[in-house]
Amino acid sequence: MDDTSITSHHAGVESPLLDNFVDGVVDYKGGPVLRSKYGCWRSAYFILGVDVAERFAYYGVKANLITYLTGPLGQSTATAAKNVNIWSGTASLLPLVGAFIADGFLGRYLTIILASLLYTLALALLAFSTLLPSYCENAVGASSCSSQLRVTMSFISLYLVAFAQGGHKPCAQAFGADQFDADNPEERKAKSSFFNWWYFGLCAGPAVGIFVLSYIQDNLSWGIGFGIPCIVMGFALIIFMLGTRTYRFGEKTEERSAFVRIGQVFVIAARNWQTSPSAISSELPHQDSQQFKFLNKALVSPNGSNEDGTVCSLDEVEEARAVLRLVPIWVTCLGYAIVFVQPTTLFTKQGATMDRSIGSSFDIPAATLQSFSGICVLILIPIYDSVLVPVTIAITKRHSGRSGITMLQRIGTGIFISIVSMIVAALIETKRLETAREHGLLDDPDAIVPMKIWWLLPQYLLAGAGDVFAVVGMQEFFYDQMPSDLRSIGLALYLSVMGIGSFLSSFVISIVQKMTGGNGEDGWISDNMNLGHIDYFYYLLAGISAVAFIIYIYAAKSYVYNRR
Repeated sequence: MDDTSITSHHAGVESPLLDNFVDGVVDYKGGPVLRSKYGCWRSAYFILGVDVAERFAYYGVKANLITYLTGPLGQSTATAAKNVNIWSGTASLLPLVGAFIADGFLGRYLTIILASLLYTLALALLAFSTLLPSYCENAVGASSCSSQLRVTMSFISLYLVAFAQGGHKPCAQAFGADQFDADNPEERKAKSSFFNWWYFGLCAGPAVGIFVLSYIQDNLSWGIGFGIPCIVMGFALIIFMLGTRTYRFGEKTEERSAFVRIGQVFVIAARNWQTSPSAISSELPHQDSQQFKFLNKALVSPNGSNEDGTVCSLDEVEEARAVLRLVPIWVTCLGYAIVFVQPTTLFTKQGATMDRSIGSSFDIPAATLQSFSGICVLILIPIYDSVLVPVTIAITKRHSGRSGITMLQRIGTGIFISIVSMIVAALIETKRLETAREHGLLDDPDAIVPMKIWWLLPQYLLAGAGDVFAVVGMQEFFYDQMPSDLRSIGLALYLSVMGIGSFLSSFVISIVQKMTGGNGEDGWISDNMNLGHIDYFYYLLAGISAVAFIIYIYAAKSYVYNRR
């Protein structure tokens, strides 16, 4: 299709028909895309539906996983916490693999379908593993309460779930954002809003899943509690495929893959590092020339000539530099990620020791309070999108289809709130320990401390408030600042922050165990929560996150946005 303006002068009104078509995308048949028929929210709703279901399933497993490991599988609190963190970290790193497969080979649409099929199979296997026999009746200790076959199959199923969501998570969100045209002012504004409402939906699914499934798992059956997510994922796949006729698909080109282009820049720059002339291209900004001197070597050949295959184009180097600029932000967000994983581990174990009764005969599962973080998000996202954004735009005079604060400012606000949440969690835990001491319950690991579980609500609500800023900000930032061909990788980078954070949390737990326990003494993280001191652990995490936050501020101020 050429760029000649086609117009209609009916009734003296000029209306460019070319504006009705979207460049760079095709429909499911490979034909041109009419703006009024394909994409935007009409398509995003289908994709949002499948991702809400996926988050329902994922958190239906993750939220109460520490209870499953310390209960039916008989692991200690510290071991279970580390296993949950390792599994969660792996699940958050695998999107890098899924995004690589999608962006480099299969495409996002097909990757979502295959990942959904594997997801359903993995959840079915996990539900089946709960039916395998255990030997709790004759067991002497809790650690031998489950057969090795059951433990093995449970972990195989869990890691298949992790692998499946690794293909699903980055592709679904990137595919959803692809339904909006960044070159159209109205659709660009809708895309920025899309990231807010996307996270709204992703919190609605877990909020319901955590509340319902944790009760079923604690009081009825683990098999049913894992089987329901399996059924939900099956229906979600059907919903996703129903939207196929409305989707916008990336147009296939003969251009080299972005992986190849960026990889070539690094390879040529490394080869030329020792042999190329010292001169730096005058076309590059001075500040960036100094900061990315290594990549600039890809612009010149070893002998100063322009031999074929030895010089990259300026656009290719700019593309590689755009990726490299993300590294400092990625690293400094890790402190936030360590805090992010606590609600699904130690927060839950905290709540299990407290008075969870409602009325005379009903006890809510400790994991249920995780849903309040989601509820907080559900309340704050509409307020952020409809109130805070217009107010900040009016104050800062920033428009361009975004909120009045930058993406990095939004992330920084969330990190600060998460630090406050850790301090609040530590103060509440100190209060819980004092209550246990006053009632002589320190030596009873099974005792219920006469302190209502609702005391934990502030730390859960603050965690949710931090997510509204930090998580949504990271999603939009890593998607927006990556080259267009690598946006699935961009979202995978955001998820990998959470993955490395989970591993770091496990590492910190191991160090704390080694430094504070041993020789028969209870450390900060003990099977008997009343003899431990996770309040000290929370203060430690707040300190780590605060140091990372200070470094983050410096990195954010130095960052140069990629303006397309």
